[in-house]
Amino acid sequence: MRELATLIFSCCLGAAAAAQAQKPVPVGEIRGKDSALIQGQQRAEFAYQQLQQAQYDRKLAEQDYVNTQDAYRSAQQRADDLKRQADATKKALDAAKIREAAARKAYEKELDAVDRLPRSPTP
Repeated sequence: MRELATLIFSCCLGAAAAAQAQKPVPVGEIRGKDSALIQGQQRAEFAYQQLQQAQYDRKLAEQDYVNTQDAYRSAQQRADDLKRQADATKKALDAAKIREAAARKAYEKELDAVDRLPRSPTP
């Protein structure tokens, strides 16, 4: 037990001697190191805030992109539907024009037939 106490005492003396042998650090250096540390921490905090803002902006841009893609798909589907509707109405218009031409031809034929009929003298 006595040997352990002697060992501990020797270690304490060695540590004390080592501490005294070190050159004391001037207060200005401590403040300079603290100032540099504080400035470094402030720059790191600012950089972290910029990172958070960039992540937030990216999330907003991703959501805008997804919304735009959805709107485009919806618009494309609507455009496809309108194209089919326009094609169908174009066919209906063409058919109506053909029927009108046929009706006009039949009408003119009947008018010519009436014109060829003999006329009776008017009293």
